[in-house]
Amino acid sequence: MHMTRSTFLALATGLTLAACGGGGDDDNTPEETRLQDSRTSFVPANPTATTFDALAAAPGDTVDTTTTSRWAGVLGGAAYRVEVPANWNGKLVMYAHGYAGEGNTLSITNPAIRRHLIQNGYAWAASSYSKNFYDVRVGVEDTNALALEFNKIATANGRTLAAPTRLYITGHSMGGHITAAAIEKEALEDANHKVRYNGAVPMCGVMGDTELFDYFAGAQLAAQVLAGVPNNPFTNWAAIRGQVTTTLFTTFPSAPTATGARFLSVVENLTGGDRPLFDLGVAVGGSFSPVWGVFGGDGTVNGILNKSVIDTNRFTYTITGDAAGSAALNAAVQKKTADADANRERRDGLRWIPKANGEIGIPVVTLHTLGDLYVPFSMQQIYKRRVVAEGNDRWLVQRAIRGASHCDFTVAEQVEAFDAMINWEQNGVKPAGDDVLTAATVAAPTYGCTYTRNTLGMDDGTTTRQLRAVIAAQTPACPVP
Repeated sequence: MHMTRSTFLALATGLTLAACGGGGDDDNTPEETRLQDSRTSFVPANPTATTFDALAAAPGDTVDTTTTSRWAGVLGGAAYRVEVPANWNGKLVMYAHGYAGEGNTLSITNPAIRRHLIQNGYAWAASSYSKNFYDVRVGVEDTNALALEFNKIATANGRTLAAPTRLYITGHSMGGHITAAAIEKEALEDANHKVRYNGAVPMCGVMGDTELFDYFAGAQLAAQVLAGVPNNPFTNWAAIRGQVTTTLFTTFPSAPTATGARFLSVVENLTGGDRPLFDLGVAVGGSFSPVWGVFGGDGTVNGILNKSVIDTNRFTYTITGDAAGSAALNAAVQKKTADADANRERRDGLRWIPKANGEIGIPVVTLHTLGDLYVPFSMQQIYKRRVVAEGNDRWLVQRAIRGASHCDFTVAEQVEAFDAMINWEQNGVKPAGDDVLTAATVAAPTYGCTYTRNTLGMDDGTTTRQLRAVIAAQTPACPVP
């Protein structure tokens, strides 16, 4: 059941909303459960924590990083952190972390732009979520619940604060999916904890939601054909993994055989087409190795769904420069079709894997690295098409970054994207971005130069430093903007 546009707009006028939610109709029949619902042994890493470490001072700081209010606790089974500067500007930023695996320990990640937020007066809050696995639904709900609890947490810790004047959300990887889903019209209709955000910055996000799993499946099925085992049962990847790997690579994944080079051409076209940094994403960035590790899934996303959501029917596999080989591949490859209603709307809250439909009405600035093959650049292309189809292109700006791996951003790149979103939301100045759909533009040798910042600061991690050094040495330098 969807609200009328007038009802939706009336609800959306408030900053935050808290109510019971759920799609569907008035049927009182209990909703089905799935394996994820039975997983109840998740425990916060530090369940008794009431605070966390202050950020170390750094050159250029204008605000003392030790004077912030820092509160930690547990809300609805999820650990949380909240930090409010002494000179709070009244704005709250919610941070959504990425996929944390399948273990029982719930951990929190601080935002990479924490220092920038503190120095500019922003409060931030982050949840561990109350469950691990690829549970975007619980990520949205727990992040929203924390946003709604912000003032109560402050009061309980002896600091009385006004309600936030603005509420923003940002996140990485699965957290990018959470960010994109949380700002959708569908979330305002169906979530149990409803929050109206004012702006968003999803980074390296799964912007195509379940289409990410279609890509994993398509890559596996193409690999099977090119390795000579096209009819091996899809879920029986373990039986042929060794054979496929040695057929396609002499050293995985950095040294493909001739057949492997043809396979990587297919992967390039599945993940966004000809573009800079793809080769480094395979050989150096390391983001293709985990893709190999998720092949063979049954389409339920490890128990998040009850039925398979995988659908590869839309794919046309292309080996660049080899029309005959491409035709033979497409003739031989298995096709997978999603089960009906595998990820339908529900009566008890959001879908089990919330959608990024493109039904947005706030400023959104995205970042994505070109060499990312785990959550590939094609996610941005899928999202762009969805947003355009909904008539909301005026609310979306996308930026390509010349990184070789998954979420391989410098802090400077993230800060610029956040500030661009803020200036847009606060002052009406829409920032510039990159064209992600025009093939010739994406394939240009300097594509991604405009918003790439290789000047590294103390808050950039070791991996980012190493990868950016390789990029600087092996790719043409970007012109100075």
